[in-house]
Amino acid sequence: RMLTRTPSVVAQVFLLLSIVLVIAIAVIQINQQQILSPGLKYGIVLDAGSSRTTVYVYEWPAEKENNTGVVSQTFKCNVKGPGVSSYESNPGALAKPLDDCLNKVKERIPAHLHKNTSVYLGATAGMRLLRLQNESAANEVLASIQNYFRAQPFEFRGAQIITGPEEGVYGWITANYLMGNFLERNLWRTWVHPYRKETVGALDLGGASTQISFIPGDPEEHFNSTLQVKLYGYNYNVYTHSYQCYGRDEAEKRLLALLLQKSNASANVDNPCYPQNYNTALTMKYFFGSLCTQSLRPANYYPNQLVNFHGTGDPGLCQEMVSLLFNFTACRDREDCPFHGIHQPKAKGNFVAFSGFYYTINALNLSGHFSLDYFNSSMWFFCSQSWAQLQFMLPKFEEIYARSYCFSANFIYYLLVHGYNFNVETWPQIHFQKEVGNSSIGWSLGYMLSLTNMIPAESKLIQLPLKPSLFAGLLVFLTATALLCLLFLVYLCIVSHHQKNISRVERVFIPE
Repeated sequence: RMLTRTPSVVAQVFLLLSIVLVIAIAVIQINQQQILSPGLKYGIVLDAGSSRTTVYVYEWPAEKENNTGVVSQTFKCNVKGPGVSSYESNPGALAKPLDDCLNKVKERIPAHLHKNTSVYLGATAGMRLLRLQNESAANEVLASIQNYFRAQPFEFRGAQIITGPEEGVYGWITANYLMGNFLERNLWRTWVHPYRKETVGALDLGGASTQISFIPGDPEEHFNSTLQVKLYGYNYNVYTHSYQCYGRDEAEKRLLALLLQKSNASANVDNPCYPQNYNTALTMKYFFGSLCTQSLRPANYYPNQLVNFHGTGDPGLCQEMVSLLFNFTACRDREDCPFHGIHQPKAKGNFVAFSGFYYTINALNLSGHFSLDYFNSSMWFFCSQSWAQLQFMLPKFEEIYARSYCFSANFIYYLLVHGYNFNVETWPQIHFQKEVGNSSIGWSLGYMLSLTNMIPAESKLIQLPLKPSLFAGLLVFLTATALLCLLFLVYLCIVSHHQKNISRVERVFIPE
């Protein structure tokens, strides 16, 4: 009996050991696997606006979330000089200003990744206007950009003129992405879709156009201007509209043209939106050379003729003149049609106002969000200042911007209140800001995010503590050992049971 008990104990110990080892090896193999990230990917976007070009460098992990990369801005560079549409007569001159920024970009991105880094150039309203005015000149500018990038080490994906609605929606994507409305990290440091998080609307003011984009309160209302966007596996129906010629610079050119018209085309014109005692001489081409002011051109138009503008700093009259830039009659008092005959659902929720909106608000020494009354009193105070006083009031003084802030503030007031129908109650829902963290709010990051859907993800490289062949061998050996021990124990049980039965029978037949 002692002989059968010893093998039984040994077999049980071996069985337990085998099971423990199988579990331990499996747990170690699963938990200790090291995920070696295939590193970072980079993308470059050039925002070719009407007044200037900005280069952005973005990076994201090479493994991505639900087909959309988790992207962050790592570098930004303002290209010296005007916007690309200004090079219509000399497209070849574009290369030199671009070089300064591109050389800095080359230093930022590891050299071995240059050839796999995509570059995209998106041109906005300035080029949209040039294309309408002179298509061959616009094509030459784009061709010159293509040639420039062919000589660069990056993978150039083309120079495109993006549409107004695209610009609006990409701006909306950027704002919501940076505010964490599409993705957030949970307790386990993984990215998840935020529960019931509201998106924000986006207000963008460029030099030649302005955009409004938001998700309407009534999802049943399907407007012609609603675009479907898919990000991180979710669909969003975004209302967006872009108003050509309602950008800050083009709107001011229309104001100057109107003032000249009202002064019976004399060479000296009072401008109530310029600061008191500010004087400047501008060529007729400066404001009549644009497609936005073509209809206001006088019969005796001489491009190089100078017009003297004299600032009178009159806030009331400035506001009156700015109101003339908006076409409110086309809507005939329909509530869902604020101006220009364009249908727009009621603005709902919080909005972020960036680009030109932010710079003007900043010049008025305002920030974040504030009441409409406070904005009006700040604007009135600012517009009443003389040119000499303004030089001490502005954080950064540049003549071309400083002279126009009063006009910009009045234009913003009319656009937001009479154009988009914001009122005393809804005005504080507008947050004026330039960036979130270190990333600029604008259309270029949204553009990049949409394009990363087309950039293939690299698979994660998994490094295990045991080589797969060794792990499989150990698993087979230990499982076989456990099975053999189990069979041996079953055999011992049967033998032991059989022996008990025999001894019981023997006991019955032994005579007393």
